[in-house]
Amino acid sequence: MPRRRPHRAWSVAAVTFLTIIGAAGFASLPGLLIDPLHAEFHWSRGTIGFAVSVNLALYGLTAPFAAALMDRFGIRRVVAVALTVIAVGAGLTVFMTAAWQLVLLWGVLVGLGSGSMALAFAATVTNRWFTARRGLVTGILTAAGASGQLVFLPVLSWIVDRDDWRPAAVTVALAALAVVPLVWLLLRDHPADVGLAPYGADAFVPKPPPQRGAARRAVRALVSAARTGPFWLLAGTFAICGATTNGLVKTHFVPAAHDHGMPMTAAASLLAVIGVFDIAGTIASGWFTDRFNTRRLLAVYYGLRGLSLMFLPLLLADTVHPPMVFFIVFYGLDWVATVPPTIALCREHYGEDGAIVFGWVLAAHQVGAALIAFLGGLARDAFGTYNPVWYASGALCALAALMALVIRERRTGAVQGQPAAV
Repeated sequence: MPRRRPHRAWSVAAVTFLTIIGAAGFASLPGLLIDPLHAEFHWSRGTIGFAVSVNLALYGLTAPFAAALMDRFGIRRVVAVALTVIAVGAGLTVFMTAAWQLVLLWGVLVGLGSGSMALAFAATVTNRWFTARRGLVTGILTAAGASGQLVFLPVLSWIVDRDDWRPAAVTVALAALAVVPLVWLLLRDHPADVGLAPYGADAFVPKPPPQRGAARRAVRALVSAARTGPFWLLAGTFAICGATTNGLVKTHFVPAAHDHGMPMTAAASLLAVIGVFDIAGTIASGWFTDRFNTRRLLAVYYGLRGLSLMFLPLLLADTVHPPMVFFIVFYGLDWVATVPPTIALCREHYGEDGAIVFGWVLAAHQVGAALIAFLGGLARDAFGTYNPVWYASGALCALAALMALVIRERRTGAVQGQPAAV
């Protein structure tokens, strides 16, 4: 009996995974740049944090339009252009001499390029290629960012510590460019392109015609979703998610640990270990999302995250000790475990517009991250310590847990693709 070949959807998911890994270098670098840029150019941490905040905000605000652009021009074209923009922005930073150039190159260009991939990329691939196992695949693709962090952080921190920040920026640019041929040759926009039905579907699904008016569609999806209560609760919880991950830990953990005498390479390696356990936590979260109540999952994730952040100021020291390792493992399992249930809730409430609505929810995530990236730098300049930011972020997580619990169930019999009632 001939062996049955795996469905093409799994190879598309594998290419998507590798693409997100290859582009993850840009997300690993900002936290490593704060101290070197402060030392070389004497820019305040607030100024550097502002450039990072522009990057994070544009990452989020571009995402919903990117999802619509993928419907119009195809996944391959949008992702290939986005990777090229990331490479140009990261590569040109080696020539900068003023803070506004950091904002323009790393903030604007890299922010726009990364936002055009974002998590909306993973959501679009999952929605098109999978009917079954969507939660699991979402978890795997979300974990790709953490895998990239695992690959790049120790290498980039070693480069910064040994040589300078400039070779590290060039490394990020080259990594993004290296993925472009992979995307163009192996990624496909829709199962119908290769004559297949989505994985788990009972029938062939024709490829929809290109959706014109991508910007209008993104705005219409926002206006429609904004009339419903679940959208604001999802946006609020995800804003806190961004504030307490990308905005706080990814941006400020390394300089905060360095404040306590920990070498940069050791602190960056701890962030990489977060990436290891994030892979397990996010994939497990995808599995849980297919089986358990998504609202309760979100409440548990946010509650545990807030508890861990409250203890972090007591754990920072000049060396890596067992309680800090426990925090890293615990926090890593929770890092982006919130993504699969959040995507599932967007899909549940907003149907065919779920990926675009998730793009707007992701925009809130990145605005929250941007605020904390900026305010965290200001707090460090003002108080000489990050402790007030850790405690405030823990309290925000408790608020997010409460918000998740009050998201309403979608009414039975609601029409697919129509927003749920408030």
